[in-house]
Amino acid sequence: MTTQTLRDQIAGLLRAGLEAAQTSGALPPFDVPNISVDPSRHAAHGDYGSPVCMGLARVLRRAPLQIAQAVAPHVPPASFVEKVAVAPPGYINFYLDPTWLAEQAPVILEAGEAWGNVDLGAGKRVQVEFVSANPTGPITIGSARNAVIGDTLASVLAAAGYGVEREYYVNDAGSKARKLGVSLFLQYAALLGAPVSLDEEIYPGAYIVDMAQELIAEVGRRYLEVDTETAIHALADWGIAKVLDVVADDLAQLRVHFDTWRHERDLYASGLFTEMLERLRAGGYVVERDGATWFSHSALAQDAVLIRSPQVIPNPEDRPTYLASDVAYLWDKLVLRNFDRAIYVWGADHHGDVPRVLAAAEAVGVDPERLTFVLYQLVTLRRGGQEVRMSKSSGEFVTLRELIDEVGPDPIRFMMLTRTVDVSLDFDLDLAVEQSDRNPVYYVQYAHTRIAGVLRKAEEVGLDPDVMGNPALLVHPSELDLIRKMLALPEIVTLAADHIAPHHLTTYALDLAALFHAFYRDCRVVDPDAPELTAARLMLSQSAKMVLARVLHLMGMEAPERM
Repeated sequence: MTTQTLRDQIAGLLRAGLEAAQTSGALPPFDVPNISVDPSRHAAHGDYGSPVCMGLARVLRRAPLQIAQAVAPHVPPASFVEKVAVAPPGYINFYLDPTWLAEQAPVILEAGEAWGNVDLGAGKRVQVEFVSANPTGPITIGSARNAVIGDTLASVLAAAGYGVEREYYVNDAGSKARKLGVSLFLQYAALLGAPVSLDEEIYPGAYIVDMAQELIAEVGRRYLEVDTETAIHALADWGIAKVLDVVADDLAQLRVHFDTWRHERDLYASGLFTEMLERLRAGGYVVERDGATWFSHSALAQDAVLIRSPQVIPNPEDRPTYLASDVAYLWDKLVLRNFDRAIYVWGADHHGDVPRVLAAAEAVGVDPERLTFVLYQLVTLRRGGQEVRMSKSSGEFVTLRELIDEVGPDPIRFMMLTRTVDVSLDFDLDLAVEQSDRNPVYYVQYAHTRIAGVLRKAEEVGLDPDVMGNPALLVHPSELDLIRKMLALPEIVTLAADHIAPHHLTTYALDLAALFHAFYRDCRVVDPDAPELTAARLMLSQSAKMVLARVLHLMGMEAPERM
């Protein structure tokens, strides 16, 4: 089931009104522009309003208020509109019909988990690639924000009518993979009493020691009996496989799962990188300088290295840069697998890579408009107002598993979405576990459990909470305000999908919870002496419970029956 948003329907009414005003001669001929419609900030101004007449003032050489007064009488009637009014300096405001509003409670309930779905994407295929942390160590809290943003965004896009695939890109080629192999080999050899000295960078941290001990338990001294290079390559493969197992398990604890895991090394093994390099070379985008291979494009302030010099990186397999495989990877996504759009969720520290990838897309003949980059800022953990480091195993970073063990997956998912991606985020550990209205996670989930409690109470007094009540009895302002907010979910899904902004879900969930709590305060739901009104309010409660569950599930969270 897909739902056309009220904003779109009202925009359609306005377009018809503008055209009718021209036909009648109330306005001269002109091309009707795109029409914006927004929820009104004040109840006195109705439910929705549009500033379209302000934008027409210069075109028609009339005051916006005069234009609005000419258009409003020509807006066609609609069952959901009580009245259309004009307000200075030229707004056209729409007031929803209370009777129609009340009738939407059973409509929403019958839609079930499909409520909020829209057809914005019209089935276009979108790949969301997220997390994709180097498989050289545990998932950190920074990557946890990546995971929550990417996974929620994928859910929102699916609700918006896109065909979505979640992908983890495994950087298992190049210098980072070798660095893991070297780190493991040196620790492995040291633990076996045969230390080796190599003038190469290594990964620090107790997790390397733990992995080396696990390796010894599996294979004993096997890798001391082969040459060092063979051992390093073998241990890089072994280490990446082990890390990926842990990564997949940690992410599963956060309720994040992937449709595909794409391996960087496959882009080289298949010959795709070589093919892309030749395509760039044929287009005049490759230069050789200082022993290295560079990508040169007029859109870039300076050339970018594709393959590093042997004087810098001796091993040929480790010389290609991230950009080198990124060129092959975007081709793999948008040409070979034919996604209509590719969304990359990256940390803000990768902002410099974005123009390079966009330039590379243009260079190989892929429309850069098909690529979208979501850059998120860092996360800081705080307890008692102070920044904390609670890692016991890594020594240098806070792992996702440590955070899950302390606060659970739901607070992580909600808190990680409470800010726009371009703003750094403070994660308050004390607040995340506090069971009070101050904790936004608790506040929203408690609204769901409160409804579940109301429904249980109805059964205890012999009432059937599943009976569809008469919506005409829903006339209290708190009842109608709650329905208004439930009706807004399709608009929130559209907004979040269109602007790649999943944080809108947390704001909506808080508002919806607040309106249910207000309804619960103002309206007695279960009243054995008023069975018909009780049935109507139970139906409204069921609808609110379903919508709360829907938005919680879009965020990857549980909708608990009890707390």
